[in-house]
This record gives sequence, structure tokens and C-alpha cells, in this order.
Amino acid sequence: MFKTIKNAWAIPDLRRKILFTLLIIVIFRFGSCIPVPFLNVDALRALMAQVESSGTALSYINMLSGGAFANATLFAMGITPYINSSIIMQLLTVAIPPLERMAKEGEEGRKKISTITRYVTVILGLIQGAAYYFYLRNSVATVNGKATSITLFNDGFAQIFSAFIIILCFTAGTALMMWLGEQINQKGIGNGISILLFAGIVARLPVTFGLLGTFLGQAFEMPSAYGQYFVLVPLFVLIFLVVIWVIVFMNDSERRIPVQYAKRVVGRKMYGGQSTHIPIKVSMSGVMPIIFASSILSIPSTIEFFMGRNAPTEGFGRALLDAFSSEGWIYCLLYFVLIILFDYFYVTIQYNPVEMANNLRQNNGTIPGIRPGKPTSDFIAKILSKLTLIGAIFLGVIALLPIIFSNLSGMHGLSIGGTSILILVGVALETVKQMESQMMMRHYKGFLD
Repeated sequence: MFKTIKNAWAIPDLRRKILFTLLIIVIFRFGSCIPVPFLNVDALRALMAQVESSGTALSYINMLSGGAFANATLFAMGITPYINSSIIMQLLTVAIPPLERMAKEGEEGRKKISTITRYVTVILGLIQGAAYYFYLRNSVATVNGKATSITLFNDGFAQIFSAFIIILCFTAGTALMMWLGEQINQKGIGNGISILLFAGIVARLPVTFGLLGTFLGQAFEMPSAYGQYFVLVPLFVLIFLVVIWVIVFMNDSERRIPVQYAKRVVGRKMYGGQSTHIPIKVSMSGVMPIIFASSILSIPSTIEFFMGRNAPTEGFGRALLDAFSSEGWIYCLLYFVLIILFDYFYVTIQYNPVEMANNLRQNNGTIPGIRPGKPTSDFIAKILSKLTLIGAIFLGVIALLPIIFSNLSGMHGLSIGGTSILILVGVALETVKQMESQMMMRHYKGFLD
């Protein structure tokens, strides 16, 4: 990886792309530090101290935004509205025939879908920003022993004006982040949205390392009470490195289906006759099943967080909330099952065995030993089912490993989980591959050389 970056830096064109990408990341981090107006910063900090260890959807959004959500900054909504918009449009493209036809129109159709995605992103950003504002307005934090409101104005015209400005700032930040991501796609290196996600998660790494240092400091100060941290902290680092290696290995793993193309004569020339393969990745769906599953399971704890003092303390309501707590075995079991289900669902949307079999037949291609048509589609579907199961189990283990380790060791509050590591490794590998492909294009020798 470092050799690839070094070689890319030596090419002036790629160096400009890398510097432009770094500039966008710097702008993103500046925006993540600029708070929106009309908020009590001290009360907000006291309130959001609970978010870090809440295990709710709020802590998840805070992780993806690089801590901007907890500080209610310009980029507090992060890139989550754009991700949600892209997922919604991807699902609607399969479900709604006009959108499906638009997606098959080529470049023009993709541009139209991208435009619709932008509008949906702004709408989702507006809804999410409004929800965040009302959450802050209805919350009370304790500062110096006194109950303090988060918003500065809670009555009359000033409240309406401040609400309008705060929600507008959140929405504008979402639109600006979407634009920054598109600028990286056009003038930088790597996928813009992925790069911004990567930068946000990397910004949380010092918090994690600082917390590990705190655990070690407790172990040195009180060995009798916290001596287990001498073993647990190095064990966490070791597990972190092993998980990275496993993710890299699974990311490059693929099942190659052999394909033989028949010979055909067109005029005086003969085409075809070559052997190739269809590569199908073991981990086809990436991090999306984990995002879907964690979003659904975090709804009960998020509702409890919004209820505050009104949350049930006993009875069925308390038992239900405890069952969906990230520290319970029911949560882990449901998390694992939902990841597998969403993995199958996502792969079903992405891959159509019947369409793949028809494309092979139209191009005079066959899988050795398999008849064209339905036998070919059944064969591909069987392979997809097996690979999906392997990939889903892999994602489930990666997602549950940090939760299980945290519950067993008592080291809560670590902001690096399975989703974070998957995003970090996936974006790094994707960016390096893009660098390699661009370097290969620039060093390609034409037929006149």
C-alpha cells in the first residue's frame, strides 16, 4: 500500500488528485468543528456525554460523522442522509419499473437517478436536522448542579427564528458534504462519500486510543482492582489487527465460475473460442447488512434515550428495552440473524442468476458441464447461495466480536466496532486499487511504441 502511494505521488497528475482529496478532508474536518448558533455548548457537551456509551442510533451517527453529531456542528448529520438516499433509490430502482428502465438507459439514465438522489438527500437531511433540533430543544442537561436547556431561546419569535436557522444549518451541511464527495469523485482520488466516511472514523481513533490509555493508567494506579487491563488492552489491539487481516483476506476472496465461449465466424474472421471466468466475491454486500441490522436494533434504545426520565423502569416495557440492549444475548442473537437475512436480501437485489444465464447464452458462452438456460441459472443461484452464507457469517462474526469482547472485558465506550473496521479497510483497499489502475493507465505503452 505504501509503495503504491509513493509511486502515485511521483506522478504529477495523481499528486494533484491526492492533494485535492486531502484538501477536501481538511475542509470536512473544519466543518465538523464549527458549531451551529443558538445552542448552549456546555449543556450540549453534558448531554452528549451520554451518547458515546448509549449504543443507540445516535452513537452510530456520531461515529460516522467523526464526532460532529455530539458537538452539533455544521456537519452533524454527516453523510448518513446521502447513504440512506442512495439505499432508497437502489431499492426503488428494483421495485419501480420506470426507475429500472431509467437505470438501463446508460449514462443519461444514471445522471437522472443521481439528480433524484440529491433531492432525496436534501429532504432526508431536512427531516433528520429537524428531528435533531426537537431532540435538543426537549432535552435538559445538568451543568454545575443546575438543569440547563440546550437551546438558548425557547419562547416566542426567537424560538421560531433559532429553530429555522439551526435546521437550515444542519441541512446545508448535509448538502455541502454531498457536494464535497462529488468533487472528490471528479477531481480527487477514490470514492468521495467513502473517503469522507473514512476521514470521520479515523478522527475517532485518537478517542479510542486515549480510552485504552485510560484503562492502562487505571491498571498502573490500582493493580488489585484493574490489573486485568494489562492483558485486555494488548488483547484488544491484537484482535484489532487480526480482524483487519481477516477483512483484507475476505475482501480479496472470490469464487471464479469458468466460462467457455464458442467459436463463431463473422465474415472472414473467427471470434470466440477463449476460456474465461465470472468472478463472484465471497463478501459481496460489504458493510450494508450490518448497517441495516444495527439501524433496526437500535430503534428501541433510541426511543428509550429520547424518552429520558419517562422511560419505563419495570414491567414488560423495561424487560423489552433490556432485551434490545447491546449487552444482552438476545440482542446479539437477533443482530446475527438480521445480518444474515439482510445479506441474502442485498445479494438478491444485486445479482440476478436468470439475467446472468441469459447474457451468457446471448454471447455464446457456457459453463463447462452445465446446459444453457435454466440449468445455468440454477447453478449460478446455488453458488450465490453458498457464498452469501459464508459472507453473512463472516459479517456476523466481525460485527459481534467487539460487542462480545466489550461485554466480557468490561471495556465499554470503545468507538471502534466491526462496522468501523470494515469501512476503514474497505475504503483503503478500494482507494489503493484505484491508484494502481490509474498508474497502469498512465504507464501503458501504445501499439506504436
